[in-house]
Amino acid sequence: MGSAVPTLLRRYPGWLALAMGAAMPLAFAPFGVWWLSPLLLAGLFLLWDGATPRAAARLGLAFGFGHFLAGTYWIYISIHVFGEAPLLLAVVLMLLVVLIMAGYFAVLGWFSARVAPTAGPGRWLLVLPAAWVLVEWLRGWLFTGFAWLALGYAQSDSWLAGFAPVFGVYGASLAVALSAGALCCLAAGRGVTSRLAGGVVLLLVWGLAAVLDRVSWTEPQSTGLDVALIQGNVSQDLKWDPEQFAATLELYETLTVEALGHDLVVWPEAAIPALAHEVAGYLEHIRSLAEASGSAVMLGILRYDFRDRRYENTLLALGETPQFYVKRHLVPFGEYFPVPAWLRNWLRLLSLPYTDISAGAEGQRPLRLAGQVFAPSICYEALFGASQLVFQPEATLLVNVSNDAWFGDSIAPHQHLQIARLRSLETGRWMLRATNTGISALIDPAGRVVQRSPQFETYVLSGRVVGHEGATPYVTLGNRAILLLAGILLLAGGIATRRG
Repeated sequence: MGSAVPTLLRRYPGWLALAMGAAMPLAFAPFGVWWLSPLLLAGLFLLWDGATPRAAARLGLAFGFGHFLAGTYWIYISIHVFGEAPLLLAVVLMLLVVLIMAGYFAVLGWFSARVAPTAGPGRWLLVLPAAWVLVEWLRGWLFTGFAWLALGYAQSDSWLAGFAPVFGVYGASLAVALSAGALCCLAAGRGVTSRLAGGVVLLLVWGLAAVLDRVSWTEPQSTGLDVALIQGNVSQDLKWDPEQFAATLELYETLTVEALGHDLVVWPEAAIPALAHEVAGYLEHIRSLAEASGSAVMLGILRYDFRDRRYENTLLALGETPQFYVKRHLVPFGEYFPVPAWLRNWLRLLSLPYTDISAGAEGQRPLRLAGQVFAPSICYEALFGASQLVFQPEATLLVNVSNDAWFGDSIAPHQHLQIARLRSLETGRWMLRATNTGISALIDPAGRVVQRSPQFETYVLSGRVVGHEGATPYVTLGNRAILLLAGILLLAGGIATRRG
């Protein structure tokens, strides 16, 4: 083990890794202790020093288990409290997700011990940061992906967020990992050269971040848009109750009438507990009300595709000609259940989804409404920044509708909002984020929350946004640039450590 780790703690490396991983979610919203992420990651890097590949894998697994158990415990709330699955099944599914995500860190530990077994600048500043970013990217893509708690998200309020418009969220993650490696050089490096390298890298990363944080990559349009985001605050356990149906329709009509006069009114995901064709008359009534006041309405609603005989989660722009965006990236165990068909009858007894939502096609067009072009996303899709680039640079605004009631009063809605902030940073555009129970928000192109709603209150959030044009480097290159950079660093680090 690295000499910088105290002897007492070296006797219990697995428990130390578990504790550091469990502390990592404090770097994210709602806690916002962003500087913890490079410190804790540096601690993991030092724990890995001198470990055999098998030992390094165990340490990575322990760190990842603590990280995801503390950071995504709310999966249990979604499955058991609101999904009404049996307690044991909910715990098993939550732990399964946590173990799968922790497995990525186990592979990373094993890989780093094989490729760069010798502690030093080559390992700390090249191999480990590059491998960390590649594993984060893989985690956000493989098996439909789950990029929650990527380290770059924790930097939404630090200078390192300046890397997001250039390299995306994984660019900010690389900056965190490089900072961690630099701290290892300063704390445990042997000789002046190692410590000097650490100091130089730390200054370069944070100096460049400070410069990038002040760059505006896109241009605002000359006119703005007055918007109102409707937060219905319909409890998840009542949302689909037939006795609540009429009250829900009345609620959204009342709130919309209150918001009329704004250029655009946005409702949250699946705002109305019905399929679009079942409430066609009601939707036309809302469209007519809005049109008479010079407003337009955009809303989340489920629909049934009669041609393909499937259910879809959509965002509907209620213009003169209705436009639908169909959600492309669905939530496993939420919108579809990845189990064999013979299990579906059993699932009927557990209040779990046995009729899958179907994913929308790739290549859908952005939505055009109220004189603007919107890049749409629904709930979980906010997690996948690269997949939303198909709408850029044509789109002038981002819109995300969600139903975070599934998370209850947990840390998840705060984390979800932080994820949305990185999407604004990456594209240099305002985001309108309308949710059922909060947190609804208006986010500016710099990723700052300009206005936000209180949670668990019926609320109309009003504000003014401005469409933006142009393209950030990330819009142009996507994840290709960060993957290429990480690959070069990994190759250089492997060569350097082998020669060393």
